[in-house]
Amino acid sequence: MTEKTIIPNTEPVSAALPPLIGVAPLMRRAFAGEDLLQQGEELLARAHQNPQDAHACLDFSMVLQLTGNRENALAVQAEAIAIQSHYSLPARHAGPGLRLLVIMGPGDLMANTPIEFLVEDSDVSLELLYLTPESDWPQSVPDHDVMMVAVAESDANRPLLQRLAEYVIDWPRPVINRPEHIAVLSRDGACAALQGIPGLEMPAAVRVDRAVLQAMAKGEVAVTSILPDGGFPIIARPIGSHAGQHLEKLACAEDAEAYLDKVDAECFYVSRFVDYRSADGQYRKYRVALIEGKPFICHFAISSHWMIHYLNAGMTESAAKRAEEAACMANFDDDFAMRHALAMQAIDERIGLPYLGIDCAETRTGELLIFEVDNAMIVHDMDPEGMFPYKKPAMRKIFSAFRDMLENARSAEMTD
Repeated sequence: MTEKTIIPNTEPVSAALPPLIGVAPLMRRAFAGEDLLQQGEELLARAHQNPQDAHACLDFSMVLQLTGNRENALAVQAEAIAIQSHYSLPARHAGPGLRLLVIMGPGDLMANTPIEFLVEDSDVSLELLYLTPESDWPQSVPDHDVMMVAVAESDANRPLLQRLAEYVIDWPRPVINRPEHIAVLSRDGACAALQGIPGLEMPAAVRVDRAVLQAMAKGEVAVTSILPDGGFPIIARPIGSHAGQHLEKLACAEDAEAYLDKVDAECFYVSRFVDYRSADGQYRKYRVALIEGKPFICHFAISSHWMIHYLNAGMTESAAKRAEEAACMANFDDDFAMRHALAMQAIDERIGLPYLGIDCAETRTGELLIFEVDNAMIVHDMDPEGMFPYKKPAMRKIFSAFRDMLENARSAEMTD
Protein backbone atom coordinates (compact mmCIF):
# COMPACT_ATOMS: atom_id res chain seq x y z
CA MET A 1 0.00 0.00 0.00
CA THR A 2 1.54 3.32 -1.11
CA GLU A 3 0.85 6.33 1.10
CA LYS A 4 -1.17 9.11 -0.54
CA THR A 5 0.44 12.48 -1.17
CA ILE A 6 -1.57 15.68 -0.93
CA ILE A 7 -0.85 18.15 -3.74
CA PRO A 8 -1.29 21.72 -2.41
CA ASN A 9 -3.28 24.18 -4.54
CA THR A 10 -3.67 21.69 -7.36
CA GLU A 11 -5.78 22.60 -10.40
CA PRO A 12 -7.25 20.34 -13.07
CA VAL A 13 -5.55 20.32 -16.45
CA SER A 14 -8.57 22.08 -17.98
CA ALA A 15 -8.64 24.93 -15.44
CA ALA A 16 -8.00 27.45 -18.23
CA LEU A 17 -11.09 26.30 -20.17
CA PRO A 18 -14.63 27.62 -19.64
CA PRO A 19 -15.69 26.43 -16.18
CA LEU A 20 -17.56 23.21 -15.57
CA ILE A 21 -21.32 23.81 -15.36
CA GLY A 22 -21.94 20.77 -13.18
CA VAL A 23 -24.86 18.45 -12.52
CA ALA A 24 -27.02 20.65 -10.30
CA PRO A 25 -27.49 23.67 -12.62
CA LEU A 26 -28.22 21.44 -15.61
CA MET A 27 -30.66 19.27 -13.69
CA ARG A 28 -32.44 22.33 -12.33
CA ARG A 29 -33.04 23.53 -15.87
CA ALA A 30 -34.29 20.11 -16.97
CA PHE A 31 -36.49 19.81 -13.87
CA ALA A 32 -38.05 23.18 -14.69
CA GLY A 33 -38.94 21.92 -18.18
CA GLU A 34 -36.30 23.92 -20.03
CA ASP A 35 -35.16 22.60 -23.41
CA LEU A 36 -31.45 21.74 -23.14
CA LEU A 37 -30.99 21.28 -26.90
CA GLN A 38 -29.18 24.56 -27.47
CA GLN A 39 -26.97 24.00 -24.43
CA GLY A 40 -26.07 20.56 -25.75
CA GLU A 41 -25.25 21.92 -29.20
CA GLU A 42 -22.96 24.57 -27.69
CA LEU A 43 -21.12 21.99 -25.59
CA LEU A 44 -20.78 19.64 -28.55
CA ALA A 45 -19.35 22.47 -30.68
CA ARG A 46 -16.80 23.22 -27.96
CA ALA A 47 -15.77 19.59 -27.78
CA HIS A 48 -15.33 19.44 -31.56
CA GLN A 49 -13.30 22.64 -31.54
CA ASN A 50 -11.07 21.39 -28.72
CA PRO A 51 -11.06 17.60 -28.22
CA GLN A 52 -9.21 18.16 -24.91
CA ASP A 53 -12.07 20.25 -23.45
CA ALA A 54 -12.95 17.83 -20.68
CA HIS A 55 -15.41 20.29 -19.13
CA ALA A 56 -17.46 20.41 -22.33
CA CYS A 57 -17.43 16.61 -22.61
CA LEU A 58 -18.50 16.02 -19.00
CA ASP A 59 -21.26 18.63 -19.16
CA PHE A 60 -22.42 17.32 -22.55
CA SER A 61 -22.65 13.81 -21.14
CA MET A 62 -24.96 15.17 -18.43
CA VAL A 63 -27.16 16.92 -21.01
CA LEU A 64 -27.42 13.63 -22.89
CA GLN A 65 -28.46 11.81 -19.71
CA LEU A 66 -31.07 14.43 -18.87
CA THR A 67 -32.54 14.18 -22.39
CA GLY A 68 -32.82 10.39 -22.25
CA ASN A 69 -29.78 9.41 -24.32
CA ARG A 70 -28.09 7.25 -21.69
CA GLU A 71 -25.93 5.08 -23.94
CA ASN A 72 -24.29 8.01 -25.71
CA ALA A 73 -24.07 9.91 -22.43
CA LEU A 74 -21.95 7.21 -20.83
CA ALA A 75 -19.71 7.02 -23.89
CA VAL A 76 -19.09 10.79 -23.79
CA GLN A 77 -18.55 10.64 -20.03
CA ALA A 78 -15.90 7.97 -20.56
CA GLU A 79 -14.14 10.26 -23.03
CA ALA A 80 -14.17 13.09 -20.50
CA ILE A 81 -12.73 10.89 -17.75
CA ALA A 82 -10.04 9.63 -20.13
CA ILE A 83 -9.00 13.23 -20.84
CA GLN A 84 -8.84 14.09 -17.15
CA SER A 85 -10.02 12.49 -13.92
CA HIS A 86 -10.05 15.60 -11.70
CA TYR A 87 -12.64 18.38 -11.87
CA SER A 88 -13.20 21.38 -9.60
CA LEU A 89 -16.39 23.20 -8.63
CA PRO A 90 -15.75 26.30 -6.49
CA ALA A 91 -17.94 27.17 -3.53
CA ARG A 92 -20.79 29.50 -4.43
CA HIS A 93 -20.67 31.42 -1.16
CA ALA A 94 -17.93 32.93 0.93
CA GLY A 95 -17.39 31.67 4.44
CA PRO A 96 -14.90 29.75 6.52
CA GLY A 97 -14.64 27.35 3.57
CA LEU A 98 -14.14 23.61 3.35
CA ARG A 99 -12.59 21.59 0.54
CA LEU A 100 -14.32 18.28 -0.09
CA LEU A 101 -12.64 15.68 -2.27
CA VAL A 102 -15.30 13.38 -3.74
CA ILE A 103 -14.32 10.04 -5.23
CA MET A 104 -16.69 9.26 -8.09
CA GLY A 105 -17.14 6.35 -10.46
CA PRO A 106 -18.40 6.31 -14.06
CA GLY A 107 -22.09 5.83 -14.66
CA ASP A 108 -25.47 7.50 -14.79
CA LEU A 109 -27.14 9.79 -12.27
CA MET A 110 -27.68 6.93 -9.82
CA ALA A 111 -24.06 5.71 -9.87
CA ASN A 112 -22.82 8.27 -7.31
CA THR A 113 -24.10 10.35 -4.41
CA PRO A 114 -25.56 13.53 -6.02
CA ILE A 115 -23.19 15.59 -3.91
CA GLU A 116 -23.66 18.91 -5.71
CA PHE A 117 -27.19 19.40 -4.40
CA LEU A 118 -26.03 18.89 -0.81
CA VAL A 119 -23.43 21.69 -0.93
CA GLU A 120 -24.80 23.83 -3.77
CA ASP A 121 -25.65 26.85 -1.63
CA SER A 122 -22.68 26.71 0.75
CA ASP A 123 -19.02 27.53 1.29
CA VAL A 124 -17.93 23.99 0.33
CA SER A 125 -15.74 23.64 -2.74
CA LEU A 126 -15.70 20.31 -4.55
CA GLU A 127 -12.76 18.41 -6.01
CA LEU A 128 -14.29 15.56 -8.04
CA LEU A 129 -11.95 12.65 -8.72
CA TYR A 130 -13.29 10.06 -11.18
CA LEU A 131 -11.78 6.59 -10.87
CA THR A 132 -12.50 3.48 -12.94
CA PRO A 133 -11.73 -0.15 -12.08
CA GLU A 134 -9.37 -0.49 -15.06
CA SER A 135 -7.40 2.77 -14.86
CA ASP A 136 -4.22 3.62 -12.98
CA TRP A 137 -5.09 5.50 -9.81
CA PRO A 138 -3.13 8.49 -8.56
CA GLN A 139 -1.04 8.35 -5.42
CA SER A 140 -1.02 12.16 -5.36
CA VAL A 141 -4.46 13.66 -4.83
CA PRO A 142 -5.87 17.22 -4.77
CA ASP A 143 -5.61 19.13 -1.52
CA HIS A 144 -8.73 18.77 0.66
CA ASP A 145 -10.02 18.88 4.21
CA VAL A 146 -12.35 15.88 4.02
CA MET A 147 -12.77 13.07 1.50
CA MET A 148 -16.09 11.37 0.68
CA VAL A 149 -16.64 8.20 -1.33
CA ALA A 150 -19.68 8.86 -3.52
CA VAL A 151 -19.69 5.59 -5.49
CA ALA A 152 -23.01 3.78 -5.08
CA GLU A 153 -23.49 0.07 -4.57
CA SER A 154 -24.34 -1.92 -7.70
CA ASP A 155 -23.15 -5.05 -9.45
CA ALA A 156 -21.36 -2.79 -11.94
CA ASN A 157 -19.65 -0.84 -9.16
CA ARG A 158 -18.66 -3.83 -7.04
CA PRO A 159 -15.11 -4.13 -8.52
CA LEU A 160 -14.62 -0.38 -8.03
CA LEU A 161 -15.76 -0.49 -4.40
CA GLN A 162 -13.53 -3.49 -3.71
CA ARG A 163 -10.50 -1.69 -5.09
CA LEU A 164 -11.43 1.52 -3.28
CA ALA A 165 -11.52 -0.29 0.06
CA GLU A 166 -7.78 -0.86 -0.29
CA TYR A 167 -7.11 2.55 -1.84
CA VAL A 168 -8.56 4.57 1.05
CA ILE A 169 -6.86 2.66 3.88
CA ASP A 170 -4.81 5.12 5.94
CA TRP A 171 -6.17 8.07 3.94
CA PRO A 172 -4.39 11.26 5.07
CA ARG A 173 -7.65 13.14 5.70
CA PRO A 174 -11.01 12.19 7.31
CA VAL A 175 -13.13 9.83 5.17
CA ILE A 176 -16.92 9.98 4.87
CA ASN A 177 -18.71 6.77 3.74
CA ARG A 178 -16.06 4.09 3.50
CA PRO A 179 -16.43 1.78 0.48
CA GLU A 180 -16.59 -1.46 2.46
CA HIS A 181 -19.70 -0.14 4.20
CA ILE A 182 -21.26 1.07 0.94
CA ALA A 183 -20.77 -2.44 -0.48
CA VAL A 184 -23.30 -3.78 2.07
CA LEU A 185 -26.13 -1.77 0.48
CA SER A 186 -27.23 -4.28 -2.14
CA ARG A 187 -30.89 -5.16 -1.60
CA ASP A 188 -30.05 -8.59 -0.22
CA GLY A 189 -27.05 -7.28 1.71
CA ALA A 190 -29.09 -4.54 3.38
CA CYS A 191 -31.82 -7.04 4.27
CA ALA A 192 -29.28 -9.30 5.92
CA ALA A 193 -27.70 -6.40 7.80
CA LEU A 194 -31.01 -5.08 9.14
CA GLN A 195 -32.72 -8.32 10.12
CA GLY A 196 -33.90 -8.66 13.70
CA ILE A 197 -34.11 -4.97 14.55
CA PRO A 198 -37.09 -4.40 16.87
CA GLY A 199 -39.76 -2.23 15.27
CA LEU A 200 -38.34 -2.63 11.76
CA GLU A 201 -39.59 -4.73 8.86
CA MET A 202 -37.63 -5.31 5.66
CA PRO A 203 -38.83 -8.32 3.67
CA ALA A 204 -36.02 -10.60 2.53
CA ALA A 205 -34.78 -9.79 -0.98
CA VAL A 206 -33.55 -12.90 -2.77
CA ARG A 207 -31.53 -13.02 -5.98
CA VAL A 208 -32.84 -15.53 -8.51
CA ASP A 209 -31.94 -16.20 -12.10
CA ARG A 210 -34.46 -16.34 -14.90
CA ALA A 211 -34.66 -20.14 -14.86
CA VAL A 212 -35.75 -20.18 -11.21
CA LEU A 213 -38.41 -17.53 -11.82
CA GLN A 214 -39.64 -19.51 -14.85
CA ALA A 215 -39.84 -22.68 -12.76
CA MET A 216 -41.86 -20.79 -10.16
CA ALA A 217 -44.17 -19.44 -12.87
CA LYS A 218 -44.80 -23.00 -14.08
CA GLY A 219 -45.48 -24.27 -10.57
CA GLU A 220 -42.37 -26.44 -10.57
CA VAL A 221 -40.84 -24.51 -7.66
CA ALA A 222 -42.83 -23.26 -4.67
CA VAL A 223 -42.53 -19.56 -3.81
CA THR A 224 -41.92 -20.51 -0.19
CA SER A 225 -38.81 -22.45 -1.23
CA ILE A 226 -37.38 -19.20 -2.63
CA LEU A 227 -38.64 -16.68 -0.09
CA PRO A 228 -38.11 -17.63 3.54
CA ASP A 229 -40.73 -15.19 4.81
CA GLY A 230 -43.79 -15.75 2.62
CA GLY A 231 -45.44 -16.46 -0.71
CA PHE A 232 -47.63 -14.64 -3.24
CA PRO A 233 -48.07 -11.79 -3.76
CA ILE A 234 -44.43 -11.02 -4.40
CA ILE A 235 -42.41 -8.13 -5.81
CA ALA A 236 -40.06 -8.77 -8.73
CA ARG A 237 -37.50 -6.46 -10.32
CA PRO A 238 -34.41 -6.95 -12.48
CA ILE A 239 -31.14 -6.67 -10.58
CA GLY A 240 -29.61 -3.28 -11.24
CA SER A 241 -32.92 -1.57 -12.05
CA HIS A 242 -33.95 1.68 -10.37
CA ALA A 243 -36.86 4.11 -10.22
CA GLY A 244 -39.42 1.33 -10.54
CA GLN A 245 -38.23 0.11 -13.94
CA HIS A 246 -39.83 -3.32 -14.49
CA LEU A 247 -40.81 -3.44 -10.82
CA GLU A 248 -44.09 -5.33 -10.53
CA LYS A 249 -46.30 -7.04 -7.99
CA LEU A 250 -47.02 -10.63 -8.98
CA ALA A 251 -50.15 -12.03 -7.38
CA CYS A 252 -49.84 -15.58 -8.71
CA ALA A 253 -47.80 -17.89 -10.92
CA GLU A 254 -49.65 -16.71 -14.04
CA ASP A 255 -48.56 -13.14 -13.30
CA ALA A 256 -44.96 -14.32 -13.07
CA GLU A 257 -45.24 -16.00 -16.46
CA ALA A 258 -46.68 -12.85 -18.05
CA TYR A 259 -43.96 -10.77 -16.38
CA LEU A 260 -41.18 -12.90 -17.90
CA ASP A 261 -42.78 -12.62 -21.33
CA LYS A 262 -42.18 -8.85 -21.34
CA VAL A 263 -38.99 -8.50 -19.24
CA ASP A 264 -35.88 -10.05 -20.76
CA ALA A 265 -33.53 -9.67 -17.78
CA GLU A 266 -31.52 -12.69 -16.66
CA CYS A 267 -31.35 -11.99 -12.91
CA PHE A 268 -33.98 -10.64 -10.52
CA TYR A 269 -34.69 -9.70 -6.95
CA VAL A 270 -37.87 -11.13 -5.50
CA SER A 271 -39.38 -10.28 -2.14
CA ARG A 272 -42.63 -10.56 -0.23
CA PHE A 273 -45.17 -7.80 -0.88
CA VAL A 274 -46.24 -5.85 2.19
CA ASP A 275 -49.58 -4.06 2.03
CA TYR A 276 -48.76 -0.82 3.82
CA ARG A 277 -51.95 1.06 3.03
CA SER A 278 -53.18 3.47 5.67
CA ALA A 279 -56.73 3.32 7.01
CA ASP A 280 -57.92 5.67 4.24
CA GLY A 281 -56.63 3.28 1.54
CA GLN A 282 -53.71 5.52 0.54
CA TYR A 283 -50.04 4.52 0.52
CA ARG A 284 -47.51 6.85 2.13
CA LYS A 285 -43.77 6.80 1.53
CA TYR A 286 -41.00 8.75 3.24
CA ARG A 287 -37.54 9.59 1.94
CA VAL A 288 -35.23 10.15 4.89
CA ALA A 289 -31.61 11.23 5.03
CA LEU A 290 -29.69 9.74 7.95
CA ILE A 291 -26.80 12.10 8.76
CA GLU A 292 -24.52 11.08 11.61
CA GLY A 293 -27.38 8.92 12.86
CA LYS A 294 -30.01 11.68 12.88
CA PRO A 295 -32.98 11.35 10.50
CA PHE A 296 -34.14 14.25 8.29
CA ILE A 297 -37.23 14.23 6.08
CA CYS A 298 -36.51 14.78 2.37
CA HIS A 299 -39.99 14.22 0.97
CA PHE A 300 -43.27 12.52 1.82
CA ALA A 301 -45.50 11.16 -0.94
CA ILE A 302 -49.12 9.97 -0.82
CA SER A 303 -50.56 7.78 -3.58
CA SER A 304 -53.36 5.34 -4.31
CA HIS A 305 -50.75 3.01 -5.89
CA TRP A 306 -48.35 0.89 -3.86
CA MET A 307 -45.36 1.77 -6.06
CA ILE A 308 -44.78 5.38 -5.12
CA HIS A 309 -42.39 7.78 -6.78
CA TYR A 310 -42.67 11.38 -5.79
CA LEU A 311 -43.07 12.58 -9.37
CA ASN A 312 -45.99 10.23 -10.08
CA ALA A 313 -47.79 10.57 -6.75
CA GLY A 314 -49.88 13.53 -7.86
CA MET A 315 -48.42 15.91 -5.31
CA THR A 316 -48.57 18.90 -7.66
CA GLU A 317 -52.26 18.22 -8.43
CA SER A 318 -53.46 17.92 -4.83
CA ALA A 319 -53.40 20.74 -2.29
CA ALA A 320 -54.56 18.24 0.35
CA LYS A 321 -51.54 16.01 -0.26
CA ARG A 322 -49.21 18.99 -0.08
CA ALA A 323 -50.81 20.11 3.17
CA GLU A 324 -50.22 16.65 4.62
CA GLU A 325 -46.59 16.70 3.46
CA ALA A 326 -46.13 20.16 4.98
CA ALA A 327 -47.47 18.90 8.31
CA CYS A 328 -45.24 15.83 8.10
CA MET A 329 -42.17 17.99 7.56
CA ALA A 330 -43.12 20.44 10.31
CA ASN A 331 -43.70 17.68 12.88
CA PHE A 332 -41.16 15.13 11.68
CA ASP A 333 -38.70 15.43 14.59
CA ASP A 334 -41.40 15.03 17.23
CA ASP A 335 -43.50 12.48 15.34
CA PHE A 336 -42.05 10.00 12.82
CA ALA A 337 -38.44 10.40 13.94
CA MET A 338 -39.35 9.89 17.57
CA ARG A 339 -41.55 6.84 16.88
CA HIS A 340 -38.72 5.14 15.03
CA ALA A 341 -35.73 6.51 16.92
CA LEU A 342 -34.48 3.12 18.09
CA ALA A 343 -34.82 1.57 14.63
CA MET A 344 -32.96 4.51 13.06
CA GLN A 345 -30.23 4.21 15.65
CA ALA A 346 -29.87 0.51 14.85
CA ILE A 347 -29.69 1.21 11.10
CA ASP A 348 -26.93 3.75 11.72
CA GLU A 349 -24.98 1.33 13.89
CA ARG A 350 -25.29 -1.65 11.53
CA ILE A 351 -24.66 0.14 8.23
CA GLY A 352 -21.98 2.48 9.54
CA LEU A 353 -22.30 5.28 6.99
CA PRO A 354 -22.33 8.91 8.20
CA TYR A 355 -24.52 9.82 5.21
CA LEU A 356 -27.30 7.49 4.06
CA GLY A 357 -30.65 7.69 2.29
CA ILE A 358 -33.66 5.59 3.30
CA ASP A 359 -36.93 5.03 1.43
CA CYS A 360 -39.47 3.77 3.93
CA ALA A 361 -43.05 3.66 5.16
CA GLU A 362 -45.01 2.43 8.15
CA THR A 363 -46.82 -0.87 8.33
CA ARG A 364 -50.40 -1.11 9.53
CA THR A 365 -49.04 -2.22 12.91
CA GLY A 366 -46.69 0.76 13.15
CA GLU A 367 -43.38 -0.81 12.25
CA LEU A 368 -40.80 0.99 10.13
CA LEU A 369 -41.00 -0.65 6.68
CA ILE A 370 -37.74 -0.30 4.75
CA PHE A 371 -37.83 -0.36 0.95
CA GLU A 372 -34.25 0.63 0.25
CA VAL A 373 -31.15 2.07 1.87
CA ASP A 374 -28.70 3.79 -0.44
CA ASN A 375 -25.94 6.38 -0.38
CA ALA A 376 -26.94 7.80 -3.79
CA MET A 377 -30.61 8.80 -3.40
CA ILE A 378 -31.23 12.25 -4.81
CA VAL A 379 -31.91 14.88 -2.16
CA HIS A 380 -32.73 18.29 -3.64
CA ASP A 381 -34.65 21.54 -3.30
CA MET A 382 -35.71 21.91 -6.95
CA ASP A 383 -39.47 21.88 -6.33
CA PRO A 384 -41.11 25.25 -7.11
CA GLU A 385 -41.25 27.31 -3.95
CA GLY A 386 -44.61 28.83 -4.84
CA MET A 387 -46.27 25.40 -4.77
CA PHE A 388 -44.08 23.85 -2.05
CA PRO A 389 -43.20 26.74 0.30
CA TYR A 390 -42.60 24.34 3.19
CA LYS A 391 -39.81 22.42 1.48
CA LYS A 392 -37.02 25.01 1.51
CA PRO A 393 -36.80 25.09 5.34
CA ALA A 394 -36.78 21.29 5.52
CA MET A 395 -34.07 20.99 2.88
CA ARG A 396 -31.97 23.71 4.50
CA LYS A 397 -31.93 21.58 7.66
CA ILE A 398 -30.52 18.67 5.65
CA PHE A 399 -27.92 20.78 3.89
CA SER A 400 -26.88 22.37 7.18
CA ALA A 401 -26.58 18.94 8.83
CA PHE A 402 -24.46 17.71 5.92
CA ARG A 403 -22.17 20.74 6.25
CA ASP A 404 -21.94 20.13 10.01
CA MET A 405 -20.99 16.50 9.34
CA LEU A 406 -18.10 17.62 7.16
CA GLU A 407 -16.99 20.16 9.77
CA ASN A 408 -17.22 17.56 12.53
CA ALA A 409 -14.99 15.24 10.53
CA ARG A 410 -12.44 17.98 9.93
CA SER A 411 -12.51 19.10 13.57
CA ALA A 412 -12.12 15.54 14.86
CA GLU A 413 -8.92 15.17 12.87
CA MET A 414 -7.56 18.45 14.23
CA THR A 415 -8.10 17.28 17.83
CA ASP A 416 -6.53 13.84 17.30
